Amino acid sequence: MNPQDPLAQLHPLREPQLIGWWPLAPGWWLLLALLLVVLAATAYWLWRRYQKRAYRRQAERQLDALRLAYQNDNDSAAFVANVNRLLKATALVVYPRRTVAAASGEQWLALLNDTLADSGTDKTFTPEFAEAGYRPGPPATDPEQLHQLALAWIRHHKVAA
Repeated sequence: MNPQDPLAQLHPLREPQLIGWWPLAPGWWLLLALLLVVLAATAYWLWRRYQKRAYRRQAERQLDALRLAYQNDNDSAAFVANVNRLLKATALVVYPRRTVAAASGEQWLALLNDTLADSGTDKTFTPEFAEAGYRPGPPATDPEQLHQLALAWIRHHKVAA
């Protein structure tokens, strides 16, 4: 070191400490609170939706039980009648009782087919389905196709607002 050089006598510069992320600035607290409110509202909405669709899950389980019973005893007339009963019971949950309970024949088919319109299937319930309970002998409706159609209706029928 040169005694004549005053800069040589200086101590090295100290760097400031790095700025930490904690505590958070007020804007971050507001954003965090907003995020929590949005998450809570979404969770509540999903829970309500899950509860509102419980009847669909129950109807699907009952339809599967009906199909299993049909596969065991091969009674297509009982299967068609039971599917019709199940669809009517399911419709009574979401549609006005006056509309569903009084519907039979063409009105019942119209209700089923109109509410099935947005399901993505091009198949519809046929008049043979509605008349199967009133005709003797085996129904003209294919049980497997009826099962698929009933399942599509249970999963995708439009709910009255």
